[in-house]
Order: sequence, then C-alpha cells, then structure tokens
Amino acid sequence: MQYDKKIQEIFARHPSVQVSGFSGRSYKAGIDSMLAFDAVLGSPWKSYRCIHVAGTNGKGSVSSMLAASLAASGLRVGLYTSPHLLDFRERIKVIEPGGCPAGETSTFSMSVAPPTLIDKEAVMEFLEHYEKEIESLSFFEITTGMAFWWFERQKVDVAVIEVGLGGRLDSTNVLTPVLSVVTSIGLDHCAMLGDTRPQIALEKAGIFKSGVPALVWGHDPETDPVFRAYASEIGAPLYFADEICADSDDINPDGMDLRGEYQSLNVRTVLAALSLLEVAPCLEALRHTATITGLRGRWEILSERPTVICDIGHNPPALAWNFRQLEKMVSSDGTSTDSCGKRGSAEDASTPDSIPAEISANRLIIVYGIMADKALDDIAPLMPAGARYILCAPDTPRALPAEILQTRLQALRPDLSFETSPSVAEAVRTALRLAAPDTIIYIGGSTFVVAEALPLF
Repeated sequence: MQYDKKIQEIFARHPSVQVSGFSGRSYKAGIDSMLAFDAVLGSPWKSYRCIHVAGTNGKGSVSSMLAASLAASGLRVGLYTSPHLLDFRERIKVIEPGGCPAGETSTFSMSVAPPTLIDKEAVMEFLEHYEKEIESLSFFEITTGMAFWWFERQKVDVAVIEVGLGGRLDSTNVLTPVLSVVTSIGLDHCAMLGDTRPQIALEKAGIFKSGVPALVWGHDPETDPVFRAYASEIGAPLYFADEICADSDDINPDGMDLRGEYQSLNVRTVLAALSLLEVAPCLEALRHTATITGLRGRWEILSERPTVICDIGHNPPALAWNFRQLEKMVSSDGTSTDSCGKRGSAEDASTPDSIPAEISANRLIIVYGIMADKALDDIAPLMPAGARYILCAPDTPRALPAEILQTRLQALRPDLSFETSPSVAEAVRTALRLAAPDTIIYIGGSTFVVAEALPLF
C-alpha cells in the first residue's frame, strides 16, 4: 500500500510524456537538470559499459535483441526502455547471463531466467532517499536516474539504454557509451525534433560521442550526409549496418517471437552492433528475444482462432509495415496466412503486386485508436481496404476522441467504413463477437490502445 501510494504521488507530481504529452513539466528539452542529478548520484553508469540506442522506429526492439544477445554471451545486462505498457517497472530490467556456450553461435538454453524488474523496495528507497533532488525533475529524468542507480547496485556488466525522445537533448545523453546505435529515421514528434528527416537525423546523431563507434541502421540518401558530417565533426567512427551485414537471411521474422516483418531491418542492425562489439551472435537468443527480455506489444499474438495481434507501431513508417503485413495475411479469395504473413499457397506474396486490393468481409478487423498529435493525413492512405474498422480512444487526455477520429478518417478515406466504440475494451469485445475462427484482429495505433487491450487476454 505504501508503494502504491508513493507511485501515485510520483505520477501526480511528475507527470510523464506518456500520459500528459509534451507540455508542462512532463517534457524538458535539455540535459542540464539530468547532468546535475547524475552528479548527485555519482554517475553510476560509469561502473558498467553502456550501449546507447536512438531512432524513430525499432529502438525498443533493437535494445531488447542486444540485451538478449549479450546475456546469451555470458554477461549480466541492464535494459532501460520506454514507454511501459502495464507497470512502469517494465522500463528497468536486468537480464541474467546464460545461453550460448563459448564458441557456439546457434545454440541457446531456454533455462535462462526471466528478466528481473526493479523491485518495489528499490523504487521506494530511491524515491525517498532522493526526494529533495527529484522535486524539480521530470518523470523521465527520475526513471533514468533510477535505472542508472539500480544497474550499478545490480553489478551489471553492460547496460543497453534506449533514448526516450530524439537523442541530443534526451536525459539519457549524459552517458558515454562503448557504442552508439541509430535505428531507422522517420517523421514523428516533429514539433520537438524537426519536420524533415534530415533534421530528425541530426537530433538522433546527437548521441554520437568523440572516439566512440557509431552505427546507423543502413544507408539512406536523405540522412547519410547528416550522419557523416556530424560523426566527422566530433570524431566518431561511423559504420552502416548494411555494409557490415549485407545479408541477414540466417534469421528472419518467421522464426522469431518478435514476428513483425519490420524486424528484418532491426536484426541486421543488431548483428552489425554485435560485430562491432566483437560478440559472437547467438541466433537462438535473437529468436527468443521477447521471451528473454519480456518485451511485449511488438506484433504480439494474443490468441489464435481468431488470430489476435497487437502492435504499438503508431507513426506512418511503422504502420506502413504493419498494414502491409496484414494485407499479406488475408486475401479476397479466402486464402489466409500464418501470423508472420507467410501465405498458405505457393504464390509469392512478398511484393506489392501480390497484395489484394480488397479483403472479404470480416476477414480482417482493425481495432484502432490514435493520439491527437499523430499525422493522420499520412496514416489514412496506408489503411487496408476492405477491413472492418472499430475506432476507440484509450483513457488518456492525449487520445483523439473516437467520434472525431471517425469524422476525419471518413473524409480522408470515403472508401472505408468506420464504427466507433466507447472504450478499447468494448472495441476488442465487439471485434471478438464479430470474428469467425479464420478472422484476423489487429489492435493498434497507439501504445495506450495496446496497454488497455493486454489485460483482456
């Protein structure tokens, strides 16, 4: 009860971006406050090696894959990610060592322990001990300091630290890592990071450090000049994942518990990072990343017959991957596919030409909600034709009300039919009532939508 009360107080006094958006005290651009807090803590991150991961999409998956792989190599790994889905302690985990024996690259022991979340007693101790120091801090600054502090107490060998937003001005950017990683770049959080991909790339490149290897997910004519110029200016050796790992066919989403097709790019980035770190990849650890690290909400299969999938992808680049994969899973002639999008027939469904323009009624039901600041004009054209859409608003002030979402989508996509539901839970229940055994239900559009759907399963 003391813990619950303390956490409620922290959320009330230090609102998070996840709940309150980028207004007031929930978001602070700049790291001066975090540098001062880090000094009070004694810069605990200096007691272990750090890998710093930024990017628009994929940074959570890449961070978790790296953590799983490093643990499989025999290291005790701290993992700091955001946002959380059900419990904010999900952000701060330790992955115990175990897995690939020396010299092995493709074996894995599934006896590895589940991830350890920061315990409630440690949370209480931290909040009470540093009560005065955290008074003026944001929620993310507090949790970042807590993660650094707890990883030192847990005597981790290495910590994988995911950037919260951007990179240059992010609270995590007080550390000096052994490797900086930037995943794919897309338009998101434009009000804070810039409204062009090169501008956003420059914010992400802000995590590069002098003399520290920097790895970018792959070549891109829009962003390559930005990364090259910034790395050259500060003296960071720059690498591109598609040069180090030109072919990552050894492992693909079909064999992973992170099943989204978009993971193919993330796998390549992780394999390149491990190469730079001189760590032999354990492919089975990569295949079981979600099991090892407890990562959820990434093309997660919640049930079968009907197949229910949830994914936290919320911006146009992420949803382009997800909607295309859904279209590949169903077709107008009734041929369905498995939960990775692999078709049941011999027809090659890997190209846009093989994707059906229409989907038969109730073969695909999409439960969808969105935050008010997302680029709906860019998302609407991506939405699969023929799917049945149940619109909802998760319980957060940031959400776009379902009725407004319906009005805007109907104007943007008059070819589609939308209905609304009063809550995420009711939208999911409606989808399940409408579904046949071979229906695919997709739940997404927002982390909040997924977070409210998960307890139903």
